[in-house]
Amino acid sequence: MIARTTTVVIALGTAQTLAWACSYYLPAILAAPMAESLGLPPSAVFAAFSGALLLGAVVGPVVGRVIDHSGGRGVLAASSLVLAAGLLILAGAGGLVGLILGWAVMGLGMAMGLYDPAFATLARLYGAEARGKITGITLFAGFASTIGWPVSALLLEAFGWRGACIGWAGVQVLICLPLYLSLPRAEMPLAGSSPAAAAPPRAPPPKHAMGLLAFVFAVAAFNAGAIGAHLPGLFSAAGASPAAAVLAAALIGPAQVGARVVEFSLLRRFHPLVAARIATLTHPLGALTLAALGAPGAAGFALLHGAGNGMLTIAKGTLPLAIFGAGGYGARTGLLSIPARLAQAASPVVFGLLIAGYGVGALWLSAGLALLACGALFLLRAR
Repeated sequence: MIARTTTVVIALGTAQTLAWACSYYLPAILAAPMAESLGLPPSAVFAAFSGALLLGAVVGPVVGRVIDHSGGRGVLAASSLVLAAGLLILAGAGGLVGLILGWAVMGLGMAMGLYDPAFATLARLYGAEARGKITGITLFAGFASTIGWPVSALLLEAFGWRGACIGWAGVQVLICLPLYLSLPRAEMPLAGSSPAAAAPPRAPPPKHAMGLLAFVFAVAAFNAGAIGAHLPGLFSAAGASPAAAVLAAALIGPAQVGARVVEFSLLRRFHPLVAARIATLTHPLGALTLAALGAPGAAGFALLHGAGNGMLTIAKGTLPLAIFGAGGYGARTGLLSIPARLAQAASPVVFGLLIAGYGVGALWLSAGLALLACGALFLLRAR
């Protein structure tokens, strides 16, 4: 059983890494050449990408309900084909219409194949024991940008942006699809039909638990999207040189993975609320470090923000499981993803305007939201 579980985590983690690399992290490398080739401003590509995220918010609950009922193997396998189709549409785009259509299909594929469906698949397979497996796949996917950006850049240089899209489509069909098809079929009884699923919780979750979690996850998504889009510019506003800003920003990825290792090895003994509460405090501490030290504090901010973001990614999968149980997990996480995706789609524009007007002072908003999220988590209790 241990070997089989390890195989599932490795297969799902590898496929998730590649899925994130060829979708969410694609515009960072291909947006500019794509826009130039199509005679559009780069903002048009990012607008189409934001539209894809919004579409995912609409589709997410439906995907979750399907996984609750039938398991995630088929949904994840289909996501590879949908992402491949979206990439091929983008590769053949001749203007704005093709761009919008391609990203719309990509949005559907992301809603079917990124973290939320993967977490729901594990919950469907392993029930309440899925926490460690969820952490395991995030350890793999934490390297998605580390792998995706250089590979996209190499494909761009060798084959152009259209060839890069075709190459990533091939990865989805030739690598991700077989990995997903290797996953076991869901054998756990349908939600609510087993004694474990039907057993009453030791302490019923408060009636407002869904609202509190939705707020926490929306704050996490807003801050992750805002910082991810503007981190080098934020460091430049703090007085860092361009080279130093990029070097400090590169610490985000290792910090995320390092924090997930800590969660997996040390904090797994505690309720997921403990790790989530700690995670919401690291961004404000990083903001205080940057505000107090200026450019020399850039590395500290990157490490603290990255660590918190890494643990909150895990919390998005483990908190609903711990508070509500495995029954209806997919549909519930789909609903929780709606405000998070909306916040994520709006964050680059909102935070960009704040940086333009207030520089590093923009962090007052993100840090304040993180503190409110921490307070919201203290209104929830472990069961």
